[in-house]
Amino acid sequence: MCLILLSFLPALEGRPRSAPGPGRYIRGMDWLLSPEGGLWSLTAAAFLASTVLPLSSEAVLFGYLSLHPGEGAPAIMLATLANTAGGMTTYALGRYLQQRLQKAQEKEAAREQPRQLARVRYWGAPVLALAWLPFIGEALVLAAGWLRVNWWQALLWQGLGRL
Repeated sequence: MCLILLSFLPALEGRPRSAPGPGRYIRGMDWLLSPEGGLWSLTAAAFLASTVLPLSSEAVLFGYLSLHPGEGAPAIMLATLANTAGGMTTYALGRYLQQRLQKAQEKEAAREQPRQLARVRYWGAPVLALAWLPFIGEALVLAAGWLRVNWWQALLWQGLGRL
């Protein structure tokens, strides 16, 4: 899939597309390792890592800062923003699932609630400051969406916790 995405980079840069071959992919890798391309990659990794996908954006951030040590402020800012945006995507997924499964929930209301749902219900939006934690954080954000926690508060507490 990465090779497919890399094949579009020359077209995006306004260059004429060359015949298939390794040179085109090497140019794409050069772009990904550049400061601008690396920020795009970091943003994508941070966004995907904060959804329900099990990725680590910290490794990408470390790699980027190793290659471009002078770009720390924009890298951390973009990683935080993308991570929070991905968390809000998980929040929206929780709200969507709550609407779709509301009838099933009413039928099984006597069933025990998952721990993350109970934590969010008890602590409210401030528990989303722990959204950065692997595995638990995504579940907390999903539970916040399910419980329809105020989205401004969810955004604020996630952003503070992910910073």
